Amino acid sequence: MPSTARTGTAKAVPIVGTTNAEGSGRDTLPETELHRLWSASDVSRFLGVPVSTLHQWRYLGRGPAAYRVGKHLRYDPDAVRQWLVDDCADEPA
Repeated sequence: MPSTARTGTAKAVPIVGTTNAEGSGRDTLPETELHRLWSASDVSRFLGVPVSTLHQWRYLGRGPAAYRVGKHLRYDPDAVRQWLVDDCADEPA
Protein backbone atom coordinates (compact mmCIF):
# COMPACT_ATOMS: atom_id res chain seq x y z
CA MET A 1 0.00 0.00 0.00
CA PRO A 2 1.47 3.43 -0.91
CA SER A 3 2.45 5.74 1.89
CA THR A 4 0.41 8.90 2.40
CA ALA A 5 3.04 10.68 4.47
CA ARG A 6 4.13 14.06 3.17
CA THR A 7 7.72 14.95 2.61
CA GLY A 8 9.31 18.12 3.94
CA THR A 9 9.07 19.93 0.60
CA ALA A 10 5.80 21.46 -0.50
CA LYS A 11 4.83 21.40 -4.14
CA ALA A 12 4.00 24.81 -5.63
CA VAL A 13 0.51 24.94 -7.14
CA PRO A 14 -0.67 27.69 -9.51
CA ILE A 15 -3.50 29.98 -8.46
CA VAL A 16 -5.63 30.98 -11.42
CA GLY A 17 -6.96 34.51 -11.64
CA THR A 18 -4.05 36.27 -9.99
CA THR A 19 -1.15 38.13 -11.50
CA ASN A 20 2.41 37.70 -10.37
CA ALA A 21 5.22 40.25 -10.65
CA GLU A 22 5.92 39.27 -14.25
CA GLY A 23 2.27 39.82 -15.20
CA SER A 24 1.86 36.25 -16.42
CA GLY A 25 -1.60 35.93 -14.85
CA ARG A 26 -0.55 33.15 -12.48
CA ASP A 27 0.98 32.99 -9.07
CA THR A 28 1.88 30.07 -6.88
CA LEU A 29 1.40 29.05 -3.28
CA PRO A 30 2.79 26.02 -1.49
CA GLU A 31 0.35 23.13 -1.71
CA THR A 32 -0.09 23.21 2.07
CA GLU A 33 -1.42 26.79 1.84
CA LEU A 34 -4.24 25.66 -0.47
CA HIS A 35 -5.65 23.37 2.21
CA ARG A 36 -5.51 25.72 5.18
CA LEU A 37 -8.65 27.07 6.80
CA TRP A 38 -9.49 30.75 6.32
CA SER A 39 -9.67 33.28 9.12
CA ALA A 40 -12.54 35.76 9.39
CA SER A 41 -10.25 38.33 7.74
CA ASP A 42 -9.64 35.99 4.79
CA VAL A 43 -13.38 35.40 4.32
CA SER A 44 -14.03 39.13 4.72
CA ARG A 45 -11.60 39.91 1.89
CA PHE A 46 -12.98 37.12 -0.30
CA LEU A 47 -16.62 38.21 0.11
CA GLY A 48 -15.90 41.94 0.27
CA VAL A 49 -17.77 42.44 3.55
CA PRO A 50 -16.57 43.70 6.94
CA VAL A 51 -15.52 41.14 9.57
CA SER A 52 -18.29 42.53 11.80
CA THR A 53 -20.82 41.44 9.15
CA LEU A 54 -19.47 37.88 9.33
CA HIS A 55 -19.89 37.94 13.12
CA GLN A 56 -23.43 39.25 12.78
CA TRP A 57 -24.30 36.59 10.19
CA ARG A 58 -22.90 33.92 12.51
CA TYR A 59 -25.00 35.26 15.40
CA LEU A 60 -28.13 35.21 13.19
CA GLY A 61 -27.28 31.78 11.73
CA ARG A 62 -27.08 33.15 8.19
CA GLY A 63 -23.46 33.16 7.07
CA PRO A 64 -21.06 30.45 5.96
CA ALA A 65 -20.34 27.68 8.45
CA ALA A 66 -17.36 28.28 10.71
CA TYR A 67 -15.30 26.17 13.09
CA ARG A 68 -14.21 27.39 16.49
CA VAL A 69 -10.53 26.54 16.96
CA GLY A 70 -9.76 27.63 20.49
CA LYS A 71 -10.88 31.25 20.55
CA HIS A 72 -10.58 31.69 16.78
CA LEU A 73 -13.11 31.19 13.99
CA ARG A 74 -11.93 29.29 10.94
CA TYR A 75 -13.74 28.72 7.65
CA ASP A 76 -13.33 25.96 5.07
CA PRO A 77 -12.71 27.79 1.76
CA ASP A 78 -14.75 25.22 -0.20
CA ALA A 79 -17.69 25.60 2.22
CA VAL A 80 -17.56 29.41 1.89
CA ARG A 81 -17.64 29.15 -1.92
CA GLN A 82 -20.50 26.63 -1.76
CA TRP A 83 -22.44 28.86 0.65
CA LEU A 84 -21.99 31.75 -1.76
CA VAL A 85 -23.40 29.70 -4.66
CA ASP A 86 -26.21 27.97 -2.73
CA ASP A 87 -27.42 30.62 -0.31
CA CYS A 88 -26.71 33.89 -2.08
CA ALA A 89 -27.63 33.09 -5.68
CA ASP A 90 -31.38 33.58 -5.11
CA GLU A 91 -31.15 36.82 -3.13
CA PRO A 92 -32.04 40.01 -5.01
CA ALA A 93 -29.13 42.31 -5.77
